[in-house]
Amino acid sequence: MKTMKNNIKPAADSSDIKKSVLWIYYVIFFAVLNESVFNVSTPSIAKQFELGASDVSWVVTIFFIAFGMGMVIFGKLSDIYSVKKLITIGITLYSLGSILGFVLQSWYPAVILSRAIQGAGGSAIPALVFVMVARFFTAEERGKMFGIITSTVSFAIGIGPVLGGYIAGSFHWAYLFLVPLPVLVAIPFFQKLLPEEQRRAGELDIVGAVLLGIVVSMLILFTTEAGWLYLLIAFIALILFIVQIHRAKEPFVDPALFTNPLYRGGLIIGFLIFGTVMSAMFVIPLMLNKMYGLNTEKIGLIMFPGAISAVIFGRVAGNMTVKRGSHFVVYLGLALIALSLLLQSSSIGLWVWYIGAALIMMYIGFSFVQTALTESVTQILPVHQIGVGMGLFNMTSTISGAVVTALVAKAMEQELFAFPLHPFISDARAYLYSNLILILSLVVVASALLYFLSFGKKAPQPVNEPN
Repeated sequence: MKTMKNNIKPAADSSDIKKSVLWIYYVIFFAVLNESVFNVSTPSIAKQFELGASDVSWVVTIFFIAFGMGMVIFGKLSDIYSVKKLITIGITLYSLGSILGFVLQSWYPAVILSRAIQGAGGSAIPALVFVMVARFFTAEERGKMFGIITSTVSFAIGIGPVLGGYIAGSFHWAYLFLVPLPVLVAIPFFQKLLPEEQRRAGELDIVGAVLLGIVVSMLILFTTEAGWLYLLIAFIALILFIVQIHRAKEPFVDPALFTNPLYRGGLIIGFLIFGTVMSAMFVIPLMLNKMYGLNTEKIGLIMFPGAISAVIFGRVAGNMTVKRGSHFVVYLGLALIALSLLLQSSSIGLWVWYIGAALIMMYIGFSFVQTALTESVTQILPVHQIGVGMGLFNMTSTISGAVVTALVAKAMEQELFAFPLHPFISDARAYLYSNLILILSLVVVASALLYFLSFGKKAPQPVNEPN
């Protein structure tokens, strides 16, 4: 591979870059918000177009596929083109999909296409934000910024369903397409504040990108539709992808990434933890409804303190990462998540606010892990692999939410774990929920062990100091 040049013209100095921080938080909020804002509107969409559950689920599924793949593509492109140009393209594409969706709201295929365009454009924001933070800021600044980014992401995830429900209920679900448009305001500021980078010459491996897209799409379809043909296609595409990245002059994903055991461990841990927490957030509302008879509003009341605590402690996690190191914060976060899930699995049927208190612990732990694990991964990536490396890491974490949640949903449908197992649970109605949450806690413990085996106790020396 050619040696990468990363010269920055003096037109944008370090003070300009520092001024871009607030805009980084601003755009990441609107990017993540659109991940969850549509979830509550699917019943309204299904009613309007007379669709079944599997058909209307494409409104959410297509966004995640495009969003996950886009993060890798924009991450790869950031190694070739300047972040300033790419973030402008991404925001423009994101907004174009929003406008098209609103204008063509009466035609379902156009709604799906618009969601795909939204996902592709919106993916540029988290992909390039992590590149900006890793490339333009010092190690101390990165830790604090990742903490605030985690808080912003947590707040967006928490408020998304509430905002989506209000807009869809008070106006029409199509107005949800307009939610991301305020992000357009950030374009002129990024144009002014971000540096003009002179990146290396290169080209995008289209074949590799398409093959990886097929792998991701088929894997999600397999977990949602339970069709073995999807898994077979995913396996074949994966083999072809591996062959392609080894034969291409400039592969879409550098095979050297996967020879780094620390990076491999980070990918697996990110997949397990993000998938575990997202699936827990899927199981718990169903359990609160079934076991306690709570409606949507009361379930939201139980879960809201946890979401707010994540916003507060995200910044704490950032400061702690700087002072104590990313490894300490990851271990602390994993311990909090595991303890929270153990308490929840043991408290089903008791006072409902025991569940609420345990959820606060889980949200705090997740904010710690998100912040510190991201910092751990950026520390082990050399400069020329930051873009695609962080893109692949973010894609893996995002896709895991869809994959693991679908697997948990199928386990619940078939009642695979509806048998007595937990010594503290005697109510037969609680067996399924208690056992699932207990299993998820064991996954977190296994992730902690994997992190220890991969990273140990001491953080590696950073290899990607910013320019």
